Amino acid sequence: MSFPSHHPFRSAEARERFLARYDERAARWPVPCEGRTIDTSLGRTFVRVSGRAGAPPLVLLHGISGSSLQWGPNVVRLAERFEVFAVDGIHDCGRSVYSRLAKEGYEYAYWLDEVVAGLGIRSEFALAGLSYGGWIASQYGLRYPQRVRGLVLVAPANTVQPIVGKWMARAILTTLPIPWLTRNFMQWMLADTAAQGEAGRKLVEEVIEDSYLAARCFAWKPMAQPTVLRDEELQALPRPTFLILGENETIYSAKDAITRVKRVAPHIQTELLPNAGHDLTLVQANRFNEALISWLGAGSTAPTAGQYT
Repeated sequence: MSFPSHHPFRSAEARERFLARYDERAARWPVPCEGRTIDTSLGRTFVRVSGRAGAPPLVLLHGISGSSLQWGPNVVRLAERFEVFAVDGIHDCGRSVYSRLAKEGYEYAYWLDEVVAGLGIRSEFALAGLSYGGWIASQYGLRYPQRVRGLVLVAPANTVQPIVGKWMARAILTTLPIPWLTRNFMQWMLADTAAQGEAGRKLVEEVIEDSYLAARCFAWKPMAQPTVLRDEELQALPRPTFLILGENETIYSAKDAITRVKRVAPHIQTELLPNAGHDLTLVQANRFNEALISWLGAGSTAPTAGQYT
């Protein structure tokens, strides 16, 4: 398969516009980092590496239509304890460039194992995934449980509970080139962040701008649909596995998701964060960071970092 030089963007001009915005945002990454590119069977994968070399490795997978930069509010605290590998999804809106589309979860799992090997991670590692990244993380955990020291599913898409029709309908509307549809959807998704005064509203506006620009700049591509894990699959997830949700989650009922997990896979530890929805890593960044660090056994005595804006 041959691609134009501006692939995966709509045009050379779109590529230039998006990468200028991406690089401006990357310049505000709040800790020193190194960019690495790993060749895989799905294409070139960009990884943002922060923290002390040799510290326990932590791999982070972002949500759909995003990039590694989604972890900006969390990386200061996490990099104190881990060597953090924040991945730009091969399918998504960052610096990774796909050469072949994944159609099933096992393909993403194999891709991620190639990334981990290319990064030189030889030991067990912690893996955390947000939303779509949470589903990919669950697929990896099912197929490579011996590699995972701790699996953290952060508001995973489907995976534990079907995404509700209301969310799907509103998300589909954002594909139309109408800015207010994207704004309306993101303000609903990030309502708890927007309620945090001027700083919260500013952060939501930035996310809206990033999302709309990405939708206009990247060429459309089909995405593998995240699946709801069967009971036996939830039971087969690595030990330990952790599920963290915001009480105001919009993609499904957080309480129903936790109830199901406790019933069919009690080895999965759960936490419900108050005053948060799908934006839990933003609006409850400090509590999220401390929960993750505590769960993964890296200690939690260092001072908490301030919010990333």
